[in-house]
Order: sequence, then C-alpha cells, then structure tokens
Amino acid sequence: MAIPFNAATAAYGNASRLISQAAKPGTDLLAKGAGAPDFAQMLAQSVQGVVETGRASDQMAIDMVNGKANPVDMVTAISQTEIAIESMVAVRDRVISAYEEIMRMPI
Repeated sequence: MAIPFNAATAAYGNASRLISQAAKPGTDLLAKGAGAPDFAQMLAQSVQGVVETGRASDQMAIDMVNGKANPVDMVTAISQTEIAIESMVAVRDRVISAYEEIMRMPI
C-alpha cells in the first residue's frame, strides 16, 4: 500500500497548523510553577520535532530520487522518523490510558 506524497505533505501541514494553534498565548490551562515547563508547550515542541523529522526524511527521499543522496542516509532518516512516530504514538496511548483511569475513579 503506497501513500501518495501529497497525502504526507497535507498531514505535515495539518500537524503544523494544529501546533501553531495550540502554542498561541493565552491558552494556558494550568498556572506555571516556578521554573516548571508548560506541558502544552512541551507537547507542541515534541510534535513539531516529529514533523520536522518527517520533512527531513521526505527531503532525503526526494534527494535520493534525484541522485543527490546516499541510500544509507535515506534509510537512516526514514528509521529516525519511524522511531519518532512510534514514540509519539506510545505517549498518546499512555495519555489515553491515564485519562480512562481517571474517568473510572469514583467521585
């Protein structure tokens, strides 16, 4: 099953748009403690890192098609993107699991 290049580009664009909306000032849900990092900001930076890794991988694939990239570098870039996405999915699953656990708690 092949995913068209345009679909990947659209996905990165949508993720980038969501990150920029989430990182707008005034969207703080919790007050920051002394020196405590903002969770929403950390999450946005993590997702942005995954998006940038994917873009680098896509660019490496394009360079490979044009004969400008080394196959080893391309495979490494794709592997890094895969690891980043798998990590993000694992974090998402843990957040959903924690939410479900909280919802099961008696009031």
